[in-house]
Amino acid sequence: MRAFTVNRYGKTGNELQAADVPRPAMGEHDVLVEVHAAGVNVLDAKIRDGEFKLILPYRLPLILGNDMAGVVVRVGARVRKFKPGDEVYARPDKGRIGTFAEFIAIHEHDLAAKPKHLTMTEAASVPLVGLTAWQALIEIAGLKRGQKVFIHAGSGGVGTFAIQLAKHLGATVATTTSAGNIDLVTSLGADVVIDYRQDDFETVLHDYDVVVNSLDDATLMKSLRVLKPGGKLISISGPPDPSFAREIGKPWILRPVMRVLSHRIRKAAKRRGISYSFLFMRASGDQLREITSLIDSGIIRPVMDRVFPFESTNEAMAYVEKGRTKGKVVIKVK
Repeated sequence: MRAFTVNRYGKTGNELQAADVPRPAMGEHDVLVEVHAAGVNVLDAKIRDGEFKLILPYRLPLILGNDMAGVVVRVGARVRKFKPGDEVYARPDKGRIGTFAEFIAIHEHDLAAKPKHLTMTEAASVPLVGLTAWQALIEIAGLKRGQKVFIHAGSGGVGTFAIQLAKHLGATVATTTSAGNIDLVTSLGADVVIDYRQDDFETVLHDYDVVVNSLDDATLMKSLRVLKPGGKLISISGPPDPSFAREIGKPWILRPVMRVLSHRIRKAAKRRGISYSFLFMRASGDQLREITSLIDSGIIRPVMDRVFPFESTNEAMAYVEKGRTKGKVVIKVK
């Protein structure tokens, strides 16, 4: 099958390589899916560049890609939830990524039926950002009606989904974006919109319950100033904390490393009576089914920027890395 692989880690001059590779091996609980479309994420670039090689020591060459939609072609002997012909979507487990390919094997617990009214390309845009928003706002934050949440970069992939989910939960939502995207984030439900080129968010926002950060360390530190005591700061861009090392089952020797990496933000948060959490989203078919019901009910809609053909996967990656996407970028595999 055709796939795009990472052959070596590095930031410069390191495009993915188109390759012919064997179809993935299947376990008894696995589902073989013919990939029709795959989402492209900032996470893909970070993995390619080697930013997660300490945490996720993949064996190279590695097929890249972290979410997809497609059709089931074969199921393992103990699979009960799916059958050939089913239209599905998923974020594979972090140890089994590889959606930039014509086929992928995924554990049935990580799969869900595709939302009925979405195309394959629309569905492929959902899993990673949808699960990230769900785990940040519902699992970690426990966001409740009447609370206030600040979501950075509201016009990005995670931002466009998180705004809609937060509004569904009954929260007041603030976000940052450029002037050209104000109408977009307002249409998604943002109550307070800050043009980051004109205003500093920390001078505008006060006494928020939750902040979801997807930007750099300087923005993360400034985010503390908008939270009230008892508030929660959740970052999907790092730095990782010791609880994350425990969560992914890393050896004890890595826990002090992550303690050092997150020491500054955890100390600053503690002084203000705020909790800090790093979120590296995990696969979950059960949560995807909850997300599917919200999409099928018209409560949440995917926001798409561009669709690239499979052979232009490197161009799609470069486009995402510019950091100016409105919603998600997808490659059409089939």
